[in-house]
Amino acid sequence: MSEIENPPVQAGAREQPVQLPAQHLEGDAQESDLALAPRFMAPDYRGSGKLKDLVALVTGGDSGIGRAVAVLFAREGADVAVAYHASDEDARETCNAVEAEGRQCLLLCGDVRNAAWCDSAVAQVIARFGRLDVLVNNAAFQQHVPSILDLDDDQIQQTLDTNIGGYLRMARAAVPHLQRGAAIINTGSVTGLRGSAALLDYSATKGAIHALTKSLASQLIERGIRVNAVAPGPVWTPLNPADKPADEVATFGRDTDMGRAAQPEELSPAYVFLASPVCSGYITGIVLPITGSVGAI
Repeated sequence: MSEIENPPVQAGAREQPVQLPAQHLEGDAQESDLALAPRFMAPDYRGSGKLKDLVALVTGGDSGIGRAVAVLFAREGADVAVAYHASDEDARETCNAVEAEGRQCLLLCGDVRNAAWCDSAVAQVIARFGRLDVLVNNAAFQQHVPSILDLDDDQIQQTLDTNIGGYLRMARAAVPHLQRGAAIINTGSVTGLRGSAALLDYSATKGAIHALTKSLASQLIERGIRVNAVAPGPVWTPLNPADKPADEVATFGRDTDMGRAAQPEELSPAYVFLASPVCSGYITGIVLPITGSVGAI
């Protein structure tokens, strides 16, 4: 669908970028490598103490959606632990942004595929802050493949072990420390709602995350712990330029009804909403689609 048939829609507080760079990144992409820096600061968002003095742990918090969530959590009064895999430069920038909001930040470098590290990460949060109120499972791996015949066992294992195994391990480590009013927020995907021909394994894990969200919500509801998910559509983060040819990156998100990809700052307020007992104390087990299109579910 062309831009004329589907003109980009601007419906937020400020106009967002429409033209994305035709850029491909090799290897482990960092946010600092992107020609167009993703927007994560949400300058029009005003904090009002919705998470005052709470403690949040965000996996994949060094860049993309995770970074934007960490910043708004801090703006709402939370101290934030940022778990990340390898991008020290990105993680430090996220930490600086959290601290600029007047809150503390703890950086945790490790791999959610490692159960001992997940346990250690939560233990470090408790040792530093004395509590844990919000877990955001957001770390992810994706790699496009044109055919199931090209999907090898190593990729299957990495995708499953990161995207769903990591969520299970982090939740298992966190739940013993969560009290009534706490929240777990999982990052799902529109691909888990609609599927994706070139992301078979990734889409399968995102569908599993949606099912995990509802199942864990049922298990924890009597304890007053809410479990919800956000299912983003296309979002401008380092994940996609590292996984698409440059010409496809330039048109990323054009097939949405809004005709453009989202910026991370357009997603992060939803995480604040689901994290805050003031906002969503009667909401659990939902998958909230933020896809830029009508009729996501």
